[in-house]
Amino acid sequence: MAIPNEKGARGAASAKPAAPAPILANEDIYRRLQQAVFEHRLLPGTRLVEDHLAEVTGSTRGRIRQVLARLAHENLVTLIPNRGAFIAKPTVEEAREVFAMRQLIEPSMADLLARGPKASHIARLRAHVRQEAAARAAGDRAAIIRLSGAFHMLMAELTGNRILTRTLRELCAQTCLVITLYDKPNTPACPYHEHETMIDAIEAGDGAQAAALMRHHLQHIEATLALEEPEPAGRVDLQSLFFS
Repeated sequence: MAIPNEKGARGAASAKPAAPAPILANEDIYRRLQQAVFEHRLLPGTRLVEDHLAEVTGSTRGRIRQVLARLAHENLVTLIPNRGAFIAKPTVEEAREVFAMRQLIEPSMADLLARGPKASHIARLRAHVRQEAAARAAGDRAAIIRLSGAFHMLMAELTGNRILTRTLRELCAQTCLVITLYDKPNTPACPYHEHETMIDAIEAGDGAQAAALMRHHLQHIEATLALEEPEPAGRVDLQSLFFS
């Protein structure tokens, strides 16, 4: 009877099967996909394949469908029958609606923070602005956009209003998609010095000024985007294409 090679036997014994993918909860999968939009790791139009997502998350196609349906409800994903799920590509009209909603919400949020400002809140806001400045100094465009949105979400978090925080997180994620699609070259999407002046107004307890600065800030962001409606296509003489 053949005796197995000792070295080979040791090697076979030491070989370990590939570790299974860690099983992530639906909320974790949702958060990571949403964060990937913020970080520009998932760009508009990217296809999200259910089987592959299930494999890498240790999940099932059924659970992945639940997550994708939630993201679709928030307009971050587009579900196309017989084709699959894709990261959304907001239209010009949808982009304007996102900014209209933010104008309704965020000036009041800034005003609220200015009513009895807390030193701990001001310290967190200023620390965040320093991170934004570092990202700009490094020329890290993706980090600049992510941190700019995160500043607004931090303001919402500091109000203590969970519904506001959740709503603004969804709007900021949609704004990231809008900026990716409609950004004008060499234009700062969210000037961090405007964040600093807002913090100054909040620290001074001037709610009216904080709200006014937020309105101007959001108008400024929208103005840096190419949101002009395309010219309607003219009528084409089809006959001339073939018989001219």
